Amino acid sequence: MGVLQIDSISVVARSPYLVLWSRLGSYEPRWLDELLAEGSLFEYWSHAACFIPIEDYGLYRRLMLEKTEKTRAWMEAHPDALEHVMGRIREDGAVRSAEFARTDGKAGGWWEWKPEKRALEHLFAAGELMISHRENFNRVYDLRERVLANALPTWEDALAPTEQEVRRALALKAVRALGVAVARWVPDYFRTPKRGAATLLEELADEGSLLRASIEGEPAYVHPDNAGLAEEVLSCGLWSSVTTLLSPFDPVVWDRARALELFGFDYKIEVYTPAARRRYGYYSLPILHEGALVGRLDAKAHRKAGLFEVKAVHLEHGVPVSDDLVASLAGALRECAAWHDTLEVQVHRSDPPKLVGVLRLALDGNAATSVPTSLKTT
Repeated sequence: MGVLQIDSISVVARSPYLVLWSRLGSYEPRWLDELLAEGSLFEYWSHAACFIPIEDYGLYRRLMLEKTEKTRAWMEAHPDALEHVMGRIREDGAVRSAEFARTDGKAGGWWEWKPEKRALEHLFAAGELMISHRENFNRVYDLRERVLANALPTWEDALAPTEQEVRRALALKAVRALGVAVARWVPDYFRTPKRGAATLLEELADEGSLLRASIEGEPAYVHPDNAGLAEEVLSCGLWSSVTTLLSPFDPVVWDRARALELFGFDYKIEVYTPAARRRYGYYSLPILHEGALVGRLDAKAHRKAGLFEVKAVHLEHGVPVSDDLVASLAGALRECAAWHDTLEVQVHRSDPPKLVGVLRLALDGNAATSVPTSLKTT
């Protein structure tokens, strides 16, 4: 975990909270909100919109100072809108976008942001505004100096590293997060430029900042912090025993090409796919079982009704339906449902079709039930 991607879809749980649950189990989601509000985390663009450790602020401040061409052009073309928003925040304090009344006569929506919303977002991209906290998951914008007052009170822009130093630092962090990485996997983690990435990694390996490895004969890299773990894996002294559900925006799968190469898992989120063309469902969650991505399930948490609904479970082709898999998946579903306070779990269908029956029995706590021999090869 280097950063925590933000997404607002809450059909199961909003992604940053679900990503943490996959690693921590049951925890208090408000802890994430508190870390942002107290300044231990900040929000900015990284892999996408992300929560980022405040210790990395300097790396992103360089990106803020450079500004994208789009942000620079918009700010130069709309000085009045910028001053209107900044003046309001200076005088009245932190604001949400909703606190600015719409005056341009448009209906709004994702593609029709009001001028104040555009100003807020470009000022955020330029680092003049930061997110002080969230209210009902809505951003609350405030002046950069106010947000940093407690977290980094002595910050000065002269401390910001150079662009090349940022690329170097993010490359090292990406390899550390990925565990072992070929060159083409590294840029996606922090969405850094692909051009020159392979050369940079070779330079870091030449100086000893990275260790060289290989994946099926292809050159790869390991961060020195992970050398001990790598040795344990190679000596078969460390393996995964975890079964859990992943967010579509979990770092394990957010790079779809890497997920396909590393796990053989062809994954896409079908939120924006018309319902009639969806193969696996609106918001399918990958199933991580003992180090393998063995399937996915289409789930929805009905919080008011206390119901955790699994519309369908799909196992990958060739994954055997074993007693261990069924028991582990049932356990993960129960734990996720309990975390949502949706204690009733319903599973409607599955692929293979007969899986649903034994999974329901396992969810009901019938530990004596084993998977029929006919199901153990799929």
